[in-house]
Amino acid sequence: MTTTRHPVPTRRLGTTGPVVSALGLGCMGMSALYGESDRAESIATIHAALDAGVTLLDTGDFYGMGHNELLIAEALRSAPAAAREQALTSVKFGALRTVEGGFTGYDGRPAAVKNFAAYSLQRLGADHIDIYRIARVDPDVPIEETVGAIAELVEAGHVRHIGLSEVGADTLRRAAAVAPIADLQIEYSLISRSIEEKILPTARELGIGVTAYGVLSRGLISGHFTRDRELGAGDFRGMSPRFQGDNLHRNLDLVDRLRAIAEAKGVTVAQTAIAWVLAQGTDIVPLVGARRRDRLTEALGALDVTLDAADLAAIEEAVPAGAASGDRYPAAQMAHLDSEH
Repeated sequence: MTTTRHPVPTRRLGTTGPVVSALGLGCMGMSALYGESDRAESIATIHAALDAGVTLLDTGDFYGMGHNELLIAEALRSAPAAAREQALTSVKFGALRTVEGGFTGYDGRPAAVKNFAAYSLQRLGADHIDIYRIARVDPDVPIEETVGAIAELVEAGHVRHIGLSEVGADTLRRAAAVAPIADLQIEYSLISRSIEEKILPTARELGIGVTAYGVLSRGLISGHFTRDRELGAGDFRGMSPRFQGDNLHRNLDLVDRLRAIAEAKGVTVAQTAIAWVLAQGTDIVPLVGARRRDRLTEALGALDVTLDAADLAAIEEAVPAGAASGDRYPAAQMAHLDSEH
């Protein structure tokens, strides 16, 4: 199934990272945190993304406790050889889980880093991981030690590039002093713009790219989320402050304002929100968390949307920085974010 008429353009992740598709596919929701998913449709969506020219597949070893890596491995095995050879894997590690699915912290010790990598390589059925990063900084382990361990994996040929996730500007500098960093993965969207003050300028100074997740704020600004929607058991959004009570209604008011701009351009709300992130710089690669082929097709359509100065000004007026109601994670998870301290 071909999902777009035009080849997907490419962008380089930082000055030392790989060339990847201008949109990446975030695969987390195919295994975890958004309720039930359809395995066959998930694999078909990965195949459709590869067929369209998407090369960057993002995952974490703790998404479904390895389920997501196994799913990606299955999809790659059954994809055409040419598509499989173009695919790049971006893997997060370090999260500690319970049998019940809870999160109990992060482990960035060098021995743990290499242990996590060994298991990921086995599940992925691969001889290397293209970009490897700890999901959250381990407060008990200096970032220099964690990055140093990944650098040893690079030297051994098990990892191609080092990434970071949700780190602040100071940590970014400390990590970059140890080894070349390809990219910083961090939430960035119309309603999550805190990186613009210090983190994004620091990344640019250091030649580090950005892979932006949450570009649709977990569906909140996709144009598809309704005020009366009931979330199923196991859906992370049921605990997310932005989806609660009055916060939800105020945030969907912002979406209504964005919808007016999108409709005037003849595009969807989701395409407008993704195009806005794409327009913030060629060093930024948005990750779209499509779990179905129709959502993927819609997201890829954002690559054909051009936002001129007037469009960007109208979007800024409709959804100004800091306009969102509620934090992007519950308080306990916000505490784990080095990027927010």
